[in-house]
Amino acid sequence: MQQLTPNSGALSVPCFPFVAVTGQEPFKLALILAAINPALGGVLISGPRGCAKSTLARGMADLLPNGSHTFVTLPLGATEDMLVGTLDLQQVLQDKNVAFHPGLLAKADGGILYVDEVNLLNDYLVDLLLDVATSGVNCVERDGISHSHAANFLLVGTMNPDEGELRPQLQDRFGLAVHLDNQYSLDDRVEIVRRREAFDADPQGYLEQFKTEQQQLLTALETARNLLPQVRCSDELRVAIAERCHAAGVDGLRGDIVWYRAALAHAAWSGRHEVIEDDLSAVEELVLAHRRKTPPSSPSPKNEPPPSKRRPPQQQPRNEQDQDNSSKQQSGQGEWGQMAPQKLRTAAALNAGVPVGAVSPHVVKKQAQGDVSSSASKGPAKGLGKLSQKESRRPNWFTSLVSSAGQWPPNKLKMRKARSGQPVLHFVLLDTSASTLKNSLFANAKAAIMDIAEQAYRSREQLTVWGFGNQQVESFLPRRRAPKALRQLLDTIPAGGGTPLREGLQQAGVYLRQIARQHPDVAMRTYLITDGRSSQQVRDLRLPGECLLIDIESSPVKRGRGQALARELAADYFSLAVAY
Repeated sequence: MQQLTPNSGALSVPCFPFVAVTGQEPFKLALILAAINPALGGVLISGPRGCAKSTLARGMADLLPNGSHTFVTLPLGATEDMLVGTLDLQQVLQDKNVAFHPGLLAKADGGILYVDEVNLLNDYLVDLLLDVATSGVNCVERDGISHSHAANFLLVGTMNPDEGELRPQLQDRFGLAVHLDNQYSLDDRVEIVRRREAFDADPQGYLEQFKTEQQQLLTALETARNLLPQVRCSDELRVAIAERCHAAGVDGLRGDIVWYRAALAHAAWSGRHEVIEDDLSAVEELVLAHRRKTPPSSPSPKNEPPPSKRRPPQQQPRNEQDQDNSSKQQSGQGEWGQMAPQKLRTAAALNAGVPVGAVSPHVVKKQAQGDVSSSASKGPAKGLGKLSQKESRRPNWFTSLVSSAGQWPPNKLKMRKARSGQPVLHFVLLDTSASTLKNSLFANAKAAIMDIAEQAYRSREQLTVWGFGNQQVESFLPRRRAPKALRQLLDTIPAGGGTPLREGLQQAGVYLRQIARQHPDVAMRTYLITDGRSSQQVRDLRLPGECLLIDIESSPVKRGRGQALARELAADYFSLAVAY
């Protein structure tokens, strides 16, 4: 078997020199700071393709202190064994010694572990990365055998936000984050193409041109690393970091710690023994870009929605019904885009006798007419939790050998247990038009979302919440593991304007089909929560996965539009007015 050498992760072909990359100064600074102080926890780069993300990350491998130039790429299709290592069964049989074949984490030790499109990485690989990135040690437990080895690496992840959100647990582990765009000036575009052509024509010759600059950068990095332990930060600036993190609404204290460490690294990079205000400002956006909960300009009060949610009216509602509702409401309240969001009547709604899971597609039968409130009394939905554990098709070699007393081949081949559970995405599409404000319909709709979120949280499933109203569709909660606390977010969602039902369904379909292509094993459950007050036809639209229309219309004489919409969408139907 081929032995792993220290340089097995090294690049076999020349990479574009780091100092020759044009532009992207924030990204360069983030990589430099992470190389000076690895305790920062890696760098996350968000942006579209063609922003030199991978080029700069590969070039950074040449600047690491150990000189091994180790650059290891974690492919999206990697298995757990590829990442952490596998049992060397051949050596167990021949030498009677336990041995593991190193995985990508071992190869990345002392170098860079690069994950392209990290937001598309399978959840179980993300869990493994979280553990190792935190401890610096890869502990492998396989079939009754334990093995550990050092795994200290600079984690660099890239993502295109248009292709899905990153799990919050992993996002927070990245110490620094950079949001890039591919908008270059004409001069920059010409210069980038010229440099790339020169490198492709003669890689070695091009590297020689920048050899002096590369060496100067290496020397500066080494000087900064040596200076870092001597850098001090005053209590006054420590308080400033805490105040700014608090003002930005940063969860936990990891942001404070990373900001402090980044400021130290920036001071060392600048050749100073003392952190100054400029150091804090230089790294602020790198630290807060993926942690900030409130806008940087003027943080919103807790009882007001952020500016992005206070939507100005854009155009007149498309149908007469919406125009009628909008004009009636506006006569007493002014412009819908300026009114405060409705408060959530969660306690009153959820304590009305509706069990958790009542609005799940698993307990709602398809019916062409009438409501199905009888199914709401059947209790929590079945099938939302983890699937039963079964045997996979992967042999458990160690257990098989032990049960056969070391005989080869084993008397009976034992299989590993299959992973339990199927990933589930709960997609909520909420009607935020003006008509939902009558009779507290909007508050009851939010209570239904709390019900859905609670069962998703208990089952460790994902949730995303979109809204359609005021002639636009927007995301209120990106795709993520369902949060335990959702009420505060729901309180900030306003309602008003017209009902772009068809546009909302179209965008939802595009989004869900994209998720299905990226994650074929994900079960998708869509909840369309609406009062049905729209004349738009949706008969030609279909959403992938299971779909449930939750009708929030509450009127002595029901129009029945919700039932008609459910039939057009081939969706299950549930009347929330009866349940609540």
